[in-house]
Amino acid sequence: MIALKNEIREFHRIVLQCKNRIDFYQIWNNYVAVLFTIFGLSWSAQLPQQAGSEIPIVRYENEGVNADGSYQWSYETGNGISAQEQGQIKNPSAAEGGAAEVQGSYQYTSDDGTPISLTYIANEGGFQPQGAHLPTPPPIPEAIQRSLEWNAAHPEQEQPSQPQRSQREAPRVQPVNNNQRFQKRY
Repeated sequence: MIALKNEIREFHRIVLQCKNRIDFYQIWNNYVAVLFTIFGLSWSAQLPQQAGSEIPIVRYENEGVNADGSYQWSYETGNGISAQEQGQIKNPSAAEGGAAEVQGSYQYTSDDGTPISLTYIANEGGFQPQGAHLPTPPPIPEAIQRSLEWNAAHPEQEQPSQPQRSQREAPRVQPVNNNQRFQKRY
């Protein structure tokens, strides 16, 4: 726990020294990787393990954050889990420092034996996962689909003959209750 506190303090000190956005992304990616490793190790330490049940890492590749802000990593374990991710800064010369774009995937076999495979993209459009195991929306009812198609084929035409709202007269409002019994008598 003390090591984690020291790591967080060091991260904050380094972030304050960042001169541009690319430096921050490099530090942030390293920081997130360290946190995921710490949380992963603490989570795996809580799992009951049998003697000799260590799962080997068959393949591990990590190309750190490059000068242009790009990175990639991948791994595969002995029990069939694999994951890969790559990211880069799109348009780093923009005034705001560009936008990060990440794409990756992971595969594993669920407890019931179903193979799970997910690919994802994360960019200015948000996190966009794709996988056969993800829930999908129900189909659009036929009547609504026909209505949507008709609306698309027959867009409303703007009517330039109507004056703008500021040029029209204000609507005349009539009192809703013009009944004598609701009026006060003095």
